Amino acid sequence: MKLVIQIPCYNEAETIAVTLDGLPRRVEGFESVEWLLIDDGCSDETVMIARANGIDHVVSHISNQGLAKSFSTGLQKALELGADVIVNTDADNQYNAADIPLLVKPVLNGDAEIVIGARPISVIEHFSPVKKYLQCLGSWVVRVVSGTEIKDAPSGFRAISREAALRLNVFSGYTYTIEMIIQAGLKGMVITSVPIRVNPDLRPSRLVKNLPTYIKRSIFTIVRIFIVYQPFKFFMTMAAVFLSAGGVLGMRFLYLLLTGDGHGHIQSVVLAGVLLGMGMQTMLVAFLADIIAVNRQLLERVDYNLKKLTGK
Repeated sequence: MKLVIQIPCYNEAETIAVTLDGLPRRVEGFESVEWLLIDDGCSDETVMIARANGIDHVVSHISNQGLAKSFSTGLQKALELGADVIVNTDADNQYNAADIPLLVKPVLNGDAEIVIGARPISVIEHFSPVKKYLQCLGSWVVRVVSGTEIKDAPSGFRAISREAALRLNVFSGYTYTIEMIIQAGLKGMVITSVPIRVNPDLRPSRLVKNLPTYIKRSIFTIVRIFIVYQPFKFFMTMAAVFLSAGGVLGMRFLYLLLTGDGHGHIQSVVLAGVLLGMGMQTMLVAFLADIIAVNRQLLERVDYNLKKLTGK
């Protein structure tokens, strides 16, 4: 059994040595533990410092591609290296690496395919009250959409089985954390979380520079993933809203007409017709989107089989 610990990096020269110093070289249940650094277009000495501190593998982007792309690149490289389990951690030493054995245990025991490290959000000193509230609210929304029980959706400290890594396809260009959980939940993967510890803050978060922007992008990611994986439900829900509204207005006009008070309510008829038309069109979109979703699932199955055959 091989464990690959991957670390996406973008100009982390100040923290990468501390992060690597805490990583384990031996984890119970594995014959080998290797470290993989994803160089996301670093322009500082991150890679040089990482090599001097024992990193085993480096895969580089020519330019900065973002966290989600770095995560996906790491998964692909880890699969090529023959990883049976992949642990993702941050380069800012946020997560306590001593909890890696706890993180991988459910995967080793066959109890889960993906394990998310749940941080003690309520007691993290450098998190503001607003950020704590938004973290909890966001995790609740992700639980509802994905049908999982993950307590800390934005956590980047996670263990992934080889089988799960072969099935994951991250589309977002912003962050992989939310998309991965929703995708895994909707694909029926077994996903769980375990409590983990965090280290003192070494630098401010680069992902959450602006809370309104982070919230907007997170909402967009959730809606987008839901449309991709549950298109029929999404568009049929919209169609039901339009049809219901149009039906109510139409019934109201008929009632007024039958009671002799229908004169002067032509606006209701026009609006009812527009809403009913929109509802029917959206219903057609739902069926077309469902057909496209079936094709996507077939393509994902082909992609999965190719990865199984090639080992990456």
